[in-house]
Amino acid sequence: MGLPMRKAIFAGILLLVSAGEGRAFNKFPLQIPMSDSVLLAADLYQPGFTKGPWPVILVRSVYGTLSDAEDRALLLLVDLFDYALVVQTLRGRHGSGGADSLFFSDGWNGHRDGYDTVEWIARQPWCNGKIGMWGASGLGISAYLAAGAAPPYLSCSVVLVAASDLYSDALFYGGVYQAGLVDDWFHDVNADSLLPFFIDHPGREPLYERVNLLSRCDSVNVPILHISGWHDIFIQGVLNAFTGIQASGGPNAAGRQKLIVGPWTHDLLKSRVGDIAYPSSSFEDCIQPMIDWFNVYLKDGDPALIQTPVVKYYLMGPQDAARPGNRWIESDSWPPPSEITAFYLRGNSWLSVDPPETGEDPDVFDADPGNAVPTAGGRNLSLPAGPRDQAALESRPDVLVYSTAPLTDSLVVTGRIRVRLHASSDAPDTDFSAKLCDVYPDGRSMLVADGIVQARYRHSPDREELLSPGSIDTFEIDLWSVAQAFAPGHRIRLDISSSNSPRFEANPNTGEPFRKHTHTRTARQTVYHDADRASCLLLPVLNGSTGAVTSQGGGLPLKKALGRNFPNPFNSETRIPIDLSSLPARGRDALLKIFDSNGRLVRQESGGDLLGQGGGFVWDGRDAVGRELPSGVYLCRLACGSHAESQRLVLIR
Repeated sequence: MGLPMRKAIFAGILLLVSAGEGRAFNKFPLQIPMSDSVLLAADLYQPGFTKGPWPVILVRSVYGTLSDAEDRALLLLVDLFDYALVVQTLRGRHGSGGADSLFFSDGWNGHRDGYDTVEWIARQPWCNGKIGMWGASGLGISAYLAAGAAPPYLSCSVVLVAASDLYSDALFYGGVYQAGLVDDWFHDVNADSLLPFFIDHPGREPLYERVNLLSRCDSVNVPILHISGWHDIFIQGVLNAFTGIQASGGPNAAGRQKLIVGPWTHDLLKSRVGDIAYPSSSFEDCIQPMIDWFNVYLKDGDPALIQTPVVKYYLMGPQDAARPGNRWIESDSWPPPSEITAFYLRGNSWLSVDPPETGEDPDVFDADPGNAVPTAGGRNLSLPAGPRDQAALESRPDVLVYSTAPLTDSLVVTGRIRVRLHASSDAPDTDFSAKLCDVYPDGRSMLVADGIVQARYRHSPDREELLSPGSIDTFEIDLWSVAQAFAPGHRIRLDISSSNSPRFEANPNTGEPFRKHTHTRTARQTVYHDADRASCLLLPVLNGSTGAVTSQGGGLPLKKALGRNFPNPFNSETRIPIDLSSLPARGRDALLKIFDSNGRLVRQESGGDLLGQGGGFVWDGRDAVGRELPSGVYLCRLACGSHAESQRLVLIR
């Protein structure tokens, strides 16, 4: 969302312009009138080798006009691909008239600057009537809001790492102010004078609907290519925009969205993400899909260029495991089918699939805002971002740590993660934070996702309700979405605390108005995990089963005949390892059956046939008569006499 992001994107484009030297395009200054007669400054770039009119790509920027180096990068769009380009500065900034409102004039319910700009361009003699928008970060927010205003001449958009709901994605996460993001960005763009407005409006008031695309998904009527990263500050906003518009957009939008998610932070060009280098994950591979998107929708290119896949996402994994993570997955929807699995907080710092059956003593810690738990990685803008080791922080007395036993099999988590916490505080207001970590055999505790909730907004972000000190309540902590493979021998860990600063503003624990407190206090926090108040981590498990997670204190199971299939999820085929030597009569009486999610038998193989398969059965996602089966979760069951094993297979077309 800041200046480094803008420079990184243009640097990435420059990588592809090695053949273009000199400056052939023509550049003209523009003053574009809005419906209230305010003039917004812009630059028009016209191809230098062809005569118009041309299709136009519009970029609406909070950062001002482009530098000479960025001008040269535009050769890619203007001269090499024969587009006209308009780069406009937002209202009240860098030569544009009107009052600076930082996106609040970009959408609807008042000024409609994005709408007005698109429609003005369409009337110009150098425009052929087809207009696309491109934007990353702050520029992407402007593109999302313009799409929500539904200008008739907007044909398509490409949006990268952008918030679709400014309140929840950028300003207040679970009601908690994102200090490390907002304060730094406002300072970088010389907008500190606007901060008091947001400080005076910390709750979700109706005014924020003007910058909430999700309230207008049915108004969007253009195909959008959405691109983001799992460790990006706005990842959930991009996912929400994609799913909302794909399901309920207008006739030119519903079913015509596309999504790419890599293992990236907000700086898409970094090859190393936090403390992990993900293989085969270069953002440069996204350049061609962006070019194809514009060529199809602005130049009537071959639709086959963009038809598949609808969703392409990177399944992250640890560096010390070759599989099942660290690879790209293609799908026809998001999220893929999964099973919400509860991992319960238990005594002795255990995280278990077995719920508590009796009373267990709660865990207690003190939250001192003057000694907040420091931020170490995560979805940050100016702070160090991405997966980083949390082990040092986990030794603090104000961090509760809950871990599974070492996994006996791989376990893939794909989708939105939540924590349901039963807790109390002796303060009238406080925060509860959570971190999901992947614990390596060597003790590193690598951050996967984190989140937080402010107690006064525990029931709704638009209604404050202070705590009754000592009263037990339920807190839902949203950790947003991930695609993460946990490898055998690793542990799944949940850290619970009350701060993560400066990523999130530390709560003074006094109940006073936001940033108007007169003092701070230490809060005594109590987390419950007994039979009546079973606190838990809720994971969308895509493959693997809870059998991969042993009960607390349990050891590794005996050798199994049915191995973990790979790849899983799969598109065309998957190999199911089978070792029948440990079964009676070498398993000649064994049956391998595959069932769909409704329990219908779709495929069956006998043990005698399996013995000739070379140690495994390759399933091509077809039923017994060769018909292709649809995407979904399938149950594979191997049985021989009284012995039976099963596991889930995930087919994604």
